[in-house]
Amino acid sequence: MRHSILLPIGASRPEQVIPFANLVKWAGAARLWQGQGMLLDSHQVAGWLAGAGIRVPCGFGVSLMPYRSPYQAAIEARSVALATGQDVVAGFGPGSLAAQAGALGKPYASQLGACREYVGIVRSLLDGQIADVPGDHFRVRAKLVDYHRPPVSIGLGVLRERMAELAGEVADVAITWMASASYVDEVLLPALHGAEERTLPDPVKVTAVVPVALAAPGRKVSDLVNAACGTHIQYPHYQAALRRAGIAVTGDGDPSDAVKLVDGGAFLYGTPQEIHERLAQYRALGVDEVVLNASGVGNTLGPRAAAQDLLAILNAAPEGGRRS
Repeated sequence: MRHSILLPIGASRPEQVIPFANLVKWAGAARLWQGQGMLLDSHQVAGWLAGAGIRVPCGFGVSLMPYRSPYQAAIEARSVALATGQDVVAGFGPGSLAAQAGALGKPYASQLGACREYVGIVRSLLDGQIADVPGDHFRVRAKLVDYHRPPVSIGLGVLRERMAELAGEVADVAITWMASASYVDEVLLPALHGAEERTLPDPVKVTAVVPVALAAPGRKVSDLVNAACGTHIQYPHYQAALRRAGIAVTGDGDPSDAVKLVDGGAFLYGTPQEIHERLAQYRALGVDEVVLNASGVGNTLGPRAAAQDLLAILNAAPEGGRRS
């Protein structure tokens, strides 16, 4: 199982990303992941790093579909693969209903249907085919300029069973977010592997994005958890998934929410060794990659503290457990 890192800050200048990209280049992390860029676009950050000579494998988990057409998404993924010379995981998700309404005027009529069409269009374009989709959500007839097929894997953000089933049918990678190992085992993996109409030759891989923070004097775990997860757990679909995992949160900033997330394994807090003991549960399930999300530390204590946490956790990884 590989250990990767998520950019734990909302960078406003691309130079701020260099220390984290260097954790991939020099400290054994397998890939630099970014979420939806709300200040700097994530794909442009990757291109800037490549131009600065820092060419590392990148993952985008997840880019929100309402903010880019599938044609633009394919161009961006291919651009990063070509600029870096490294493989890319392009992960997508529909976002919240509010995000859809804000960007598109109204939510998708079908979340799963929109994801199926979107991923299919992106894959066709990256494969050099004409994407001819008169769909319910996207009407496209387009083709990218001919070039060799870039090393891009297509991912879907997976929170609950039905999206896991869809990922099992059409995605290269299922990207879980804030999912405890027990929830992955009992809920998501059965749905992934139970997909009846897998259209791809290789089995779906699983990447788990896991919030982490090291315990240290002066740190307040509730602040760290709220900074990493507080926004997400306000949304009903996250609360529903957490309830299914046995974690009932209010989402209103109650300090007890943080305790529940830590006790339930959705947020890992402790020494580097204790964190790896919990990560070993993902390895035992056959998860291909865990992405260390230190955004709670980055958002409360700053980028230096987040980089130090990530380096300590990477250095404590079992032999061969980083890029293997």
